[in-house]
Amino acid sequence: MTAAEPLGRKMMVSFSGIDGAGKSTQIANLCAHLHAAGKRVSIVTFWDDVATLKSMREGAGHKIFKGDKGVGSPDAPIERRDKNVRSPLMTMVRLGLYFLDTLSLRRATRRVLRSESDVIIFDRYLYDELANLNFNRGILRLYVRLLLRLVRRPDVSLVLDADPVEARKRKPEYPLDFLHENREAYLRLARVLGGFTVIPPLPLSEAKAAVVGAAMQRLPMASAQGETASDGAAPSAMQPPMRVDEREARPLAS
Repeated sequence: MTAAEPLGRKMMVSFSGIDGAGKSTQIANLCAHLHAAGKRVSIVTFWDDVATLKSMREGAGHKIFKGDKGVGSPDAPIERRDKNVRSPLMTMVRLGLYFLDTLSLRRATRRVLRSESDVIIFDRYLYDELANLNFNRGILRLYVRLLLRLVRRPDVSLVLDADPVEARKRKPEYPLDFLHENREAYLRLARVLGGFTVIPPLPLSEAKAAVVGAAMQRLPMASAQGETASDGAAPSAMQPPMRVDEREARPLAS
């Protein structure tokens, strides 16, 4: 997607983070604020709307790696075996799949930008796949640079940081040691790529205010001053958030 494409007033927001970080809750809350501001919103769910070869990927996790199917919950924990499987062979497979996903994301983005929506929210983005790669390897940094040149960067890129222990309580699917490793991968990704807003682990009401504040201060939202859209979030949610970590850009050196 080139900068010459007409974007009008359409803005893109992406949510990334470890499983159980609260993305669905924060997306619903932001949508409520945007609707209160009179904005039309579309949500693109990466796994449902973008990811390619989903049946093959789900089957591999279940049949080859003996992982459980479905979504874990506090009452019904499961053990998934997919992105937490690390091996040279799986890295090569991921490189191919992520390239296909990048092309699919490019098409999905173009399609939704032609819609009547004012704001497009991505429930996960390409970043959530890139966090599975080892940035210490120069060849992989070159690969990441290639993929990022093929897609439009969201106007607001949010990483929801979370305590892995608490995240696993909400969504028990992956081992705790992997969640710790995955969390560090997201923070490293934000440092390397730059331009992210990292929302630190906060009480729910404060996290909601921080997310809304981070989005609203960058999006040209009018008439939303003082609006409250969910669970009593204070009007101060429309102000720049406190303790939001604005990551500076660092070059992806080859």
